[in-house]
Amino acid sequence: MHSRLHLKSLVAFATRFGSWGPIPAHFDMGREQGFLPHRLVMGVLVSQQEMIPLVKEHLVARYGPLMDSTEPRSFAFTDYYDDEMGGKPLRFYLSFAHLIDPSQLSTIKRETNALEAEFTKDGGRRVNLDPGLLSQANLVLATTKNRAHRIPLSDGIYAELTLLYANKQFQSFPWTYADYTSEEVKLLFVTWREQYRRQLKQEGLL
Repeated sequence: MHSRLHLKSLVAFATRFGSWGPIPAHFDMGREQGFLPHRLVMGVLVSQQEMIPLVKEHLVARYGPLMDSTEPRSFAFTDYYDDEMGGKPLRFYLSFAHLIDPSQLSTIKRETNALEAEFTKDGGRRVNLDPGLLSQANLVLATTKNRAHRIPLSDGIYAELTLLYANKQFQSFPWTYADYTSEEVKLLFVTWREQYRRQLKQEGLL
């Protein structure tokens, strides 16, 4: 059974798993705290198999070693990229070993946009990079496209809550990209979430 959160369910999930709840009789002033480091993950599309080692080399040089990488597969969830990339692109997902400050997401998205531009040929992208943050609670992706459900970060970059972890699985939303709604991809992120939790414990952060 596919787990997708509809809008009418958001309040119920937020109440149970988020910070919403009964209003307390007395309020204490909130105090700023540092963010818990997140796992940098990335969805990658390439036009040719031969490009994958070079793309990984560029990303590892900037963001450090990989924790995991999936095998590339033909991206059949949409034909949106087919004309630009000269056919069905290949899709794979990356997880980086070093945990990062989540406030860096906007900067990382601008950096990956610049890297995409380096691989552009005849005005068309040959590489598409979708960086995101994996935490215990969710997966958040960065985007340049504004929509009603996206939150401005800085310099034209927005954050999208793509998956929510609840009931021991990742739940998708009506707006979640098609590949991230697949059970295979959601199970991948469950595995990566467990790796992330182990690393937090190893580093004394959990």
